[in-house]
Amino acid sequence: MTDSQPKNAAMPADPLSPSVSSAPPVLAIGLMSGTSQDGVDVALIETDGDVITRFGPTAYRTYSKKDRALLRSATAAAANVTERTGRPRVIAEAEARVTNAHAEAVETFLAANGLSPGEVTVIGFHGQTLLHRPERGLTLQIGDGRALAAWLGIAVVYDFRAADVAAGGEGAPFAPLFHRALVRDLDPEPPVAVLNVGGVANVTYIDDEQVIACDTGPGNALIDDFLRLRTGALLDTDGHMAAAGTVDEDAIARALEHPFFAKPPPKSLDRNDFRGWVGATLDNRSVEDGAATLTALSAASVARIVPLLPRAPKTWIVAGGGARNPTLMRMLAARLEPAKVESGHAAGWSVDSLEAQAFAYLAVRCLRGLPLSLPTTTGVPRPLTGGVLVRP
Repeated sequence: MTDSQPKNAAMPADPLSPSVSSAPPVLAIGLMSGTSQDGVDVALIETDGDVITRFGPTAYRTYSKKDRALLRSATAAAANVTERTGRPRVIAEAEARVTNAHAEAVETFLAANGLSPGEVTVIGFHGQTLLHRPERGLTLQIGDGRALAAWLGIAVVYDFRAADVAAGGEGAPFAPLFHRALVRDLDPEPPVAVLNVGGVANVTYIDDEQVIACDTGPGNALIDDFLRLRTGALLDTDGHMAAAGTVDEDAIARALEHPFFAKPPPKSLDRNDFRGWVGATLDNRSVEDGAATLTALSAASVARIVPLLPRAPKTWIVAGGGARNPTLMRMLAARLEPAKVESGHAAGWSVDSLEAQAFAYLAVRCLRGLPLSLPTTTGVPRPLTGGVLVRP
């Protein structure tokens, strides 16, 4: 097998190069394990790297309790990593487990949908983020793309973010060009914002051909970690805990004084950037009040980005785990008035699998040498391709 890293050559001014239209669409599988560290999303799409011609089936493979504990340990160990190739024992163990889990998820997915490996052109393998520190030129997503390609017999694109960070970009968010392809099919009144609420929340602002993106602040990670430590629950199911609590608006106002929130896009966060604030602020609060305050912080962080955008979005389309939290959706609607706030379900999207679909799309773009990130989405100096391609 061979690894190939696309050259970081300057791309056309329009990131959706007209030359892609001559390429036939192919089937691609995307794999995503987000910063919530709950499991693996699998999604099949058909695309030429520009237009999405078909959405295929999706699936989900949960991490076991043992897997999640290993990933938490690896995340803690990653805080001391100074080289992205560093693999202390616990991180090496976690990488092997992540790779195996993704391979098993794809094998099950192919069998369940009557697909053979030869029908799939490429897999986009995001891997599991353990550390994201672009200010130090460091982003770490574990997952052995070479082993995955050998196991499945399918070409794999992995390590998507490294080239962007090496070029001076934020390395996140990485789905904006996919979001633009989705919104183009809806033809809504611009500007539109696509909000993905995973462990960290990020937004893609789309105004015709203008695309701007950034992380907005904490998403579900702080809520999930708080609930796990206090109650053992993995998440606030349907936002019930938050709905029963009282929001500490003064605490949120103090949190929003952090310099991150005044910084214009592009910008990005690590999932643990505000964990110290949680301990200092919420240790003496009830579970319900803590959940309510953390959920409101996620919503307030999103609203804080609006003055930093060229125009206030008229519509917000919400995806990720946050789209399934009615309490968060209500808080977003209240803080983003008069804009319309709707779940991606209403737009016909698979909100739980959207990021997996995005990495399938990006893998095809990588195959065709098209940009994955832009100056306005991650801060790279020019439209940039990326990812490492491995053929079995």
